[in-house]
Amino acid sequence: MVTVLSKFPCLRQDFLASIVVFLVAVPLCVGVAVASGVPAELGLVTGIVGGLLTGLMPGSSLQVSGPAAGLTVIVFEAVSEFGVGTLGVIVLIAGLLQLAMGFLKIGRWFRAISVSVVEGMLCGIGLVIIAGQIYAAAGLKAPETGIGKIAGLPGAFADTLGSTEALASLALGAGTIAVIVLWKKMPKAVQSVPGALAAVLLATVATAAFSLPVATVQVEGLLGVIQLPGADAFGELAGPAIWGTIVAFALIASAESLFSAAAVDRLHDGPRTEYNKEMIAQGAGNTVCGLLGALPMTAVIVRSSANVAAGAKTKASRVLHGVWLLLFAAAMPWALALIPIPALAGILVHAGWKLIPFRQIASLWRSHRGEALILVVTAVAIVAVNMFEGVLIGLALAVAKTAWEASHLKLEVIDKGAGPIQVYLSGNATFLRLPKILSSLEALPQGRPAELDLSGLHHIDHACRTALDNWAERHGAIGTEPVEVTAAEKKVTADT
Repeated sequence: MVTVLSKFPCLRQDFLASIVVFLVAVPLCVGVAVASGVPAELGLVTGIVGGLLTGLMPGSSLQVSGPAAGLTVIVFEAVSEFGVGTLGVIVLIAGLLQLAMGFLKIGRWFRAISVSVVEGMLCGIGLVIIAGQIYAAAGLKAPETGIGKIAGLPGAFADTLGSTEALASLALGAGTIAVIVLWKKMPKAVQSVPGALAAVLLATVATAAFSLPVATVQVEGLLGVIQLPGADAFGELAGPAIWGTIVAFALIASAESLFSAAAVDRLHDGPRTEYNKEMIAQGAGNTVCGLLGALPMTAVIVRSSANVAAGAKTKASRVLHGVWLLLFAAAMPWALALIPIPALAGILVHAGWKLIPFRQIASLWRSHRGEALILVVTAVAIVAVNMFEGVLIGLALAVAKTAWEASHLKLEVIDKGAGPIQVYLSGNATFLRLPKILSSLEALPQGRPAELDLSGLHHIDHACRTALDNWAERHGAIGTEPVEVTAAEKKVTADT
C-alpha cells in the first residue's frame, strides 16, 4: 500500500484526506441520527451510501455527502408524525423527485433561489437545533415545537439546577463544545485530529473514568436497523399530509446540496460542479437510503471543506471515507455504545451555532435591509411554524420584494404655466405602480391639455398599457402610439 501511494501522489493525498473526512463524519453521522430520533446506525448507513454510491457518481468531485444537521429538525418532525418505518418511503420518494429534477435539468435553477432565504433557512434550523440539543445535553425531554423548545429553556435550566445527574450531563455537553472551540488554538500537529472527534473521545474517557451518570448511544448493529419499507409505509402515501414532507425533503436537500457545491467550488481550483448531474447523484443516494430505511442525505459543507483542506484531488477520497465508515460500523459497533449522548448534543449545538450567519446579517443590514428582513423573517417563521412553511414564507417575501423593485417607476410632472402639462414616466410600469400613476394623472388641473411621455419606460405591462389608453380616451386623446416606440417625440397626448 505504501509503495502504491508513493508512486501516485494524488492517490496518497486522497487516501490521507479520506481518513480526515472519516474522522469528521463518524461523530456527525451518529449525532445527527440521535438528534433526529432514529437509531445511531442509520446515520452511518446514510454516510456509507453517500461515500460508496454518491461519491462514485459525477457531479461535484470533492464535496462529501451524508446525513446533515440542516435536515435534523424536519426528519425529527417526520419521525414523530409518521414513524421510523415510514421514513424510508419519504426519503425514497424524495430521492426519486430529485432524480426527476436532475434528468429534467432543473438542478441549475436552484442557483436562482434568494441567498437571503437560504441563509434564513440555515439560521432557523440552527436556532431549533441549538434549543433542542440543550435539552438533550441535560438529559431532558425537549418540547416538540420550535417555539416550545425556546420558550421552555428557562424552565429546563431551573430543572437542571435541581438535579445532580442533569448538571453532570449538561457539564459534559458544555465541555464538548469548549474542546471543539479551543481545539483550533492547539498546535497544528494536534489539529490533524478533528476537533469533533477529539471532543467525543475525551467525553467518552471522562464518562468512563468518573462513572458519570449520563446516557450513552444505544446500538443494535447495521443489519438490525436496516428496514425495507413495507406495505403499511407505502399506504401512508394515500394521505395528503405526507406529501408536504416529501416535497420539503426533496427541495431542502437539493438546495442545501447545490449551495454546498457552489461553496466548495470556491475552495479549490479543480473541476467545477455540474449541477444537474449532482442532483442526479443526490437523488440516487436518497433513493437507496430510502430503500434501506435510513436518513436522507445532502452534500455537507463541514465534511466537504475538511476534504478540500486535507488536500483531496479526486473523488477517491470521498469514496474511501465511505469504505472506512462501513468497516467501522461492521467491525466496531461496540465503540458506538461508549459514546455519551451529551457529547453528541454538544457537537450539534456547535454545528447549529455555525449555521447562524451573524456576519451576513450585519452586512445585509448595512447595505440591503430588505434582504436582511427576508433572512430574519424566514428564520423566525421556521422556528414559529415549521421548516417547509417557513421556507415558503421566505420565498414569497423574496418574490414580492423582487417584483416591487422590478416595478420601480419615476413619474415627473412639469407645469410651466402655459401650454400643455408635461408628464414623464421612466422605469418599469407594472400593475404594482398603477394606483400611483392613475392618482397622479387624475390630480392634474382640469381644463388644461396634458402630454404623457412614455419614451423613458423600459417596460410596461398589459394592465398599465390598458389603463393609460383608457385614461387618454376618457380625456379626449387626439392620438396614441404603441409603448414599444421609445423615440422621445412619440407621446400619448390627452386634453384634460
